[in-house]
Amino acid sequence: MKNEFINELKNIKELIQNQSVLQKEVFNMEDTVLYLGLSKSHLYKLTSTNRIPHYCPQGKKLYFKKSELDEWLTRNKSFTTDDVEKQAADFLLNKKFVV
Repeated sequence: MKNEFINELKNIKELIQNQSVLQKEVFNMEDTVLYLGLSKSHLYKLTSTNRIPHYCPQGKKLYFKKSELDEWLTRNKSFTTDDVEKQAADFLLNKKFVV
């Protein structure tokens, strides 16, 4: 019973910490790893190859803007079949055919 209570308190503490991270506009490395669900080494690889937007104001610590991370996460959208069919229909309706 005591161990269950302690584990539940640890879970609540973790949830509160995660919630406080989401309130920030600029993340450090640890915040970004938590937010994106990536490993630290993978995030370093993404920054070293300039595949993710980041800032390094003093040459050592890395920082990330939450809004830019959100944009990065939602790039390369995969369209549904319905989306593609609608775009094709719109294209055909608006295109003038020369016969």
